[in-house]
Amino acid sequence: MNATTVAVDLAKTVFQVAEADANGRITGTHRLTRTQFERFFANRVTGQVVMEACGSAHHWARTLQRQGVAVRLLPATHVKPYCLRNKTDAADCGALLQANNDPRIREVRVKSVEQQALQALHRARSQWMSSRTQRINTLRGYCREFGVPIPVGAKTGLQAVRSLVGDPGSPLPAMLRPTMQMLLVEVVQLEARIAQLERDLREVVRQSPACQLLLSIPGVGLLTATALVAAVGTNLTQFRNGRQLAAWMGLTPYEHSSGNTRRLGHITRAGDRYLRTLLTHGARSVLQAAARAHSAGRDCTGLKAWALAVRERTNQNKATCALANKLARICFATLRHQQPFDAQRACKPRPAAH
Repeated sequence: MNATTVAVDLAKTVFQVAEADANGRITGTHRLTRTQFERFFANRVTGQVVMEACGSAHHWARTLQRQGVAVRLLPATHVKPYCLRNKTDAADCGALLQANNDPRIREVRVKSVEQQALQALHRARSQWMSSRTQRINTLRGYCREFGVPIPVGAKTGLQAVRSLVGDPGSPLPAMLRPTMQMLLVEVVQLEARIAQLERDLREVVRQSPACQLLLSIPGVGLLTATALVAAVGTNLTQFRNGRQLAAWMGLTPYEHSSGNTRRLGHITRAGDRYLRTLLTHGARSVLQAAARAHSAGRDCTGLKAWALAVRERTNQNKATCALANKLARICFATLRHQQPFDAQRACKPRPAAH
């Protein structure tokens, strides 16, 4: 049977498949095992396969593309509203077919193996950083329970805890000291793993011209450059302009307007939270550097002057979000034109329209 569109609800072992004709009417459904799904498209002529952009979706998309099948990945949050009643695998396939006909929904670009591997490195580092923070907070809590304050800062705090654990005269109970020592060892091991992973990321940057271009932008460092390339690739053809990239990251204002009244609120916080966090931290760093330079009487031009002007009109947090939005647009322009960041042109006023 030849189907114009095939919707697939992915899972670990059971795959639900719905075939639809050119009118969108479902002509057949199948419930397949993993082995059956691997052979399903071998003897069929399929116009398009539609899947949610979820776990393993990029792997199956690459597999089907190698077989000559066109694949379209849709954001899961945009497909969910089309599932009207009970949530079943068959209903999910029907929702996929309905969402596929909605021109407002933009498909997700299929990631390469390299992009997914690079993204996995970032996820591993993020988990290790979280585990390190948990252990440090646990050590602080133990010391606080026995009336010992620990100074602020991870490095300073760990040094203080080591001194307390090694001091026989400290208030810490002897029963607790071996456990605290093991926690300190775990922190050292996690820091070594994080350092090794960052060395691997630096090697990726040395081999990636796109990452090297991004590093020329103020506020964009090793993590932001590699995370952006892992998330959106190097050509950014899926975005028409820099504003679309900023909106995809959730850095544009939330709008609630009606009639002649237009209301703009906080940023939407849509898209990749990890990437948005990195850009926000980078923007905060640029803003702080600009403020220090201004206080010291040094000239601030280009991006730093623009950021300070925004802060004067609003406040620190709004200026940080506005600068993160600006950095996302600069990243888009840098990758699209394949030219490093030019501080003199970054915030140059546009010519007036005639």
